[in-house]
Amino acid sequence: MDFKFSEEEIAFRNELSEWLKTELAERPSNENNDPDQDWAFGLQMRKKLADKGWLTMAWPEEYGGQGVSHMMQVVFAEEMSYHRAPGRDVFGTRMMAPTLMIHGTEEQKQQFLPPVSKGEVQWCQGYSEPESGSDLASLQTRAVEDGDDFIINGTKIWTSSAHRADHIMVLTRTDPDAPKHRGISFLLCDMNTPGLTVNPIINMAGDHSFNMVTFDNVRVPKKNLVGEQNRGWYVGATLLDFERSGVDYSAGGRRILEELLDYGKSNEQNGTTISDNPIMRNRLANLAIEVEVSRLISYNIAWMQGEGLVPNKESSMGKVFGTELQQHLTETGMQMLGLHGQLEPGSKYAPLEGRIEHLHLANISETIAAGTSEIQRNIIATRGLGLPRG
Repeated sequence: MDFKFSEEEIAFRNELSEWLKTELAERPSNENNDPDQDWAFGLQMRKKLADKGWLTMAWPEEYGGQGVSHMMQVVFAEEMSYHRAPGRDVFGTRMMAPTLMIHGTEEQKQQFLPPVSKGEVQWCQGYSEPESGSDLASLQTRAVEDGDDFIINGTKIWTSSAHRADHIMVLTRTDPDAPKHRGISFLLCDMNTPGLTVNPIINMAGDHSFNMVTFDNVRVPKKNLVGEQNRGWYVGATLLDFERSGVDYSAGGRRILEELLDYGKSNEQNGTTISDNPIMRNRLANLAIEVEVSRLISYNIAWMQGEGLVPNKESSMGKVFGTELQQHLTETGMQMLGLHGQLEPGSKYAPLEGRIEHLHLANISETIAAGTSEIQRNIIATRGLGLPRG
């Protein structure tokens, strides 16, 4: 398969890259690392991206897209990740929307998709629970029918961006007597609904991304049920395939690798540049190969989506390879930077602005979130290679 970009795609990549350089150069200084200031700038970027029609280019025009190729959307995601540009809501654009286009009603599409394409809303994902992580189908959050509503009670955890979100996608149990992969329904809920509470979870890198979301008699209209009642597991699994299929891993990894290469060429250890150390050269060469492999896996996934297919084992391949790549990069980076690599962002002595140290801590969760590497390998083995279950 030849992943050669068209002239249109190359021109768009160049236009987007130059636009991002200009916009990011105007980013206000945030010496105090104020997350609210970063969020405000991200919202400004999102609105500008939406006004240009770039957030949802591959969507059908009737829902706010341009109907362009999925590879064009990949170019967008790749450049955004490489430049570390804020502004995207991947929960809305990459996960909720494609899932709704497959399983949702026309009324749901008309209600929920245009605000995403306009950059007006933030979504989050209510899947994991305190007792249900890798075994997601064991979830116990309940939704009981009451007239035209479902009433939800339960707790979701590790919910990224819930403290910023306007809406949440929730997997709930609507038939407690059914086998665990059945009796689950997929609901869309307004985060401002009475009875819904968000509590922060601070990760080891000091970031507030994760949250615990508690539902206490939260009412959700039945019209917000996506797909069939008690068959939401299949809707949720579709969303997971889209979640795991990003090109962000290789694009962000390529940027980190380039920074490590530049650092190695301009800094010495034991009287020689770091990049001349044969062990380090070998590690960096292997990382360059990993970045390229991750990139090609993502291109294949995008091609499948462009053909109207839902990647499954391919998404798991991209996820396990891409997330482990992140950890390989920062592990090598910490070894390359030595003791100074332990300094946090904000320290004037921290190499590369403390970015490697911060990512090294944050990347611990990469191979856990969205399904552990073990789960991904099981999917690849059973659905990809046809191996029997143990």
